[in-house]
Amino acid sequence: MARRLPKDLAWTDVVLEIENPWCGMCGRRMHVRSNRHRYLFSFQGRLHLICKLMQCADSACPNHHRTFSSERELSLAMPYWMIGWDVFCWLGHRRFARHWSVPQLRLELVDSYDIVLSEDAIEDYLQCYQCMLAARQQDPGVLKREYRATRHVMLSIDGLQPEKGHETLYVVRELRQERVWFAESLLSSATAEIRPLIVRARRWAERLGLPVRLWMSDKQDAFVTTIAKEFPGVPHRYCSNHFLRDLAKPMLELDGHAKVQMRSKIRGLRGIEREVLKLRAAHGADQDEQEGLSPALVFEITGLGVVLDYCAAVRGIINDSQGGPLRPPGMRMAEALGEVKQSLRRNVRLKKGGRQSRCSSD
Repeated sequence: MARRLPKDLAWTDVVLEIENPWCGMCGRRMHVRSNRHRYLFSFQGRLHLICKLMQCADSACPNHHRTFSSERELSLAMPYWMIGWDVFCWLGHRRFARHWSVPQLRLELVDSYDIVLSEDAIEDYLQCYQCMLAARQQDPGVLKREYRATRHVMLSIDGLQPEKGHETLYVVRELRQERVWFAESLLSSATAEIRPLIVRARRWAERLGLPVRLWMSDKQDAFVTTIAKEFPGVPHRYCSNHFLRDLAKPMLELDGHAKVQMRSKIRGLRGIEREVLKLRAAHGADQDEQEGLSPALVFEITGLGVVLDYCAAVRGIINDSQGGPLRPPGMRMAEALGEVKQSLRRNVRLKKGGRQSRCSSD
């Protein structure tokens, strides 16, 4: 995708000459046909690459209609990229190893390295990094080195569906090395759809020359029948997480009912927020614009901001549906709402005690 460069930036010219100017077919010396100009953001600075494109002068030579450039160009960046390999690796490491967000990456590049990239450009580079990493992880030579000290493998398969009605991503993992072997999105969980994944896992194990000691899954019918056919005699164990979740299903149903009851008691958040925003607009000043106001008005505006913070916290609590059987979401909701209630009581006690200046501290 073509991207616009920021204007009024200083660039350092880097001329890239071809390493071997002699034609590999006829042996004649090639001549420079044209220059290719590229602009790269690198930790070495902003680089303007002037790549000399050479061509054989002999019209009868097969290389007459081909152009050759310096091999060093690819060592600096991939074709059509605006960033060098150093910035590319920096982005990938901080995104996938340190879990930085895209806005955080963008701000750090601007603040620390004076590199200006849009968020969609960073997302495109991260997608390229993820594809390269996935290809690297599935490289046969890398896998053999990783498993050279392993005597057997244990495999698992599970489906991850982002939303109801969408494709399910089935992931095959090796448990001893805690390594994802491969993943594929499927439209259904029928045996005909699942079987190629199990066959592929068997071929991977055969390529590594390692026996499969165990399979683990949620015991779907397609998993049970296909694994039994492709891996005869290999134990197929029920995943402990799925087993515990199924065992706790009656308790989770009660937990969900408790969540509904708690939500039914917490109503009017949006109405409270509207009233608070109207009061703040009536004062004509936000919480960050308090210069020149009376102390009483500053205190009132600060209190309105605290009310909005409480509303945001409560909304986040009642919308949190994550959690497993060992820590059900309803139980976590009750604990979090209890903490909000205690905080409100502390603020009320402080106000009744005359120490209003500390109301917003809790």
